[in-house]
Amino acid sequence: MTNKVPSDIEIAQSIKTKPINEIADKIGIKQDEIELYGSNKAKIKLEILNRLKDKPKGKYIDVTAITPTPLGEGKTVTTIGLSLGLSKISKKVATTIRQPSLGPVFGIKGGAAGGGYSQVLPMEDFNLHLTGDVHAVSIAHNLCSAFLDNSLHKNNKLNIDIANIFWRRVVDVSDRALRNIVIGLGSKDDGITRQSGFDISVASEVMAILALTTSLKDLRKRLANIVVAMNSSNKPVTAEDLQVAGAMTVLLKDAIKPNLLQTTEHTPCFVHAGPFANIAHGNSSIIADQMALKLADYVVTESGFGSDCGMEKFMNIKCRYSGLTPNCVVMVCSIRALKMHSGKFTIVAGKQLDEGLLKENLSAVEEGVCNLEKHIENAKFFGVPVVVAINKFVTDTDKES
Repeated sequence: MTNKVPSDIEIAQSIKTKPINEIADKIGIKQDEIELYGSNKAKIKLEILNRLKDKPKGKYIDVTAITPTPLGEGKTVTTIGLSLGLSKISKKVATTIRQPSLGPVFGIKGGAAGGGYSQVLPMEDFNLHLTGDVHAVSIAHNLCSAFLDNSLHKNNKLNIDIANIFWRRVVDVSDRALRNIVIGLGSKDDGITRQSGFDISVASEVMAILALTTSLKDLRKRLANIVVAMNSSNKPVTAEDLQVAGAMTVLLKDAIKPNLLQTTEHTPCFVHAGPFANIAHGNSSIIADQMALKLADYVVTESGFGSDCGMEKFMNIKCRYSGLTPNCVVMVCSIRALKMHSGKFTIVAGKQLDEGLLKENLSAVEEGVCNLEKHIENAKFFGVPVVVAINKFVTDTDKES
């Protein structure tokens, strides 16, 4: 035992990962159903769903949170930790989470692999590129952008209204200078001059589609329906009109396959897709959950942001498309967040915590608990049981907890 808890990266690097084919075998994935990306990560072929179609589904658990502080409430830590706990009591369990964007990884938020002894491994690979899915999304999105501008350049046969174009470009970096730009500068062969810009890759509609699709055929259909602009008659122009949807689908033929990694205690973790919850639906892919539920007795997933955002989209969008129904919701909260919701304290990312948040303050906890109560009430509207998980810190006192 050590008195000082090591840092997240020290813990991640101190744990020797098992070969990913062992992790796959343990949960019931055959060797010819995975595609190895090195020794500790793999993609799972979609054909596995046909083999497992008659197997009963496991229990489905969604981890969400109260209105989070800028520091987060610890949903991923709790999601992985709950999986580890279920494994400890000999339950066959799998975790399903989103793949992070490089933008937040290199920003103030940092990585999304969990923390402490509840992490996804290899942590560096998980946070950086993984198997290239986000890059595939970027290329597919930007190919559509190129087709759009080429259509404008080639006499605009679709009569696209240049003032009514919605489709921008994407890059998986928080590059402020590219948010609003002018494209098409130069000679007449360099395209039509117009205002445009870049969004971050995971904010692409292509990423949202990837997370909701259930097959390559379904993916092709959804991509075809993307509206990129309006024409001069104020009617939508789609990716199908640009004749690019098929090529976009081909670029995503590997990205549609979920990634298999492992946790710090070598339980399986399905990592797939990464739509933001504030501009999309904020949940990992339907395909990954479908696979996991056929392979494990318990599947623990998480929704982005608070329950009023990610969990509601999990219920109203993801579950409606997938036909899956959760068996339980886990509501994560922290004492410091309840104190903040009393209105007496402010938490700013990157700045030192208010000393008052680190001291016992029962009245602030009591005043802030109304936020937790409302989130529980909202979750119960969906007819599922709610379990509250308190993410405890060393500064929390017994009376506060």
